[in-house]
Amino acid sequence: MAWVKFRQDWDWRLPSSTTAYKAGWSGNITRDCESLAIAAGAAVSIKTPRKGEEPEDGEQKTNGG
Repeated sequence: MAWVKFRQDWDWRLPSSTTAYKAGWSGNITRDCESLAIAAGAAVSIKTPRKGEEPEDGEQKTNGG
């Protein structure tokens, strides 16, 4: 799983379902979804927030991920 912030609306399409992500949403998604969303320019990787911490603003994470 990976943390991302979406910069634009993007749909993750699977054969049996579609998940719509809205611009500005940040959260934990699968690595497959992350790689496709980033390749499409719809999302950026963010640092995993600590418990009780707000997710960062969407800059590239710096911990090697």
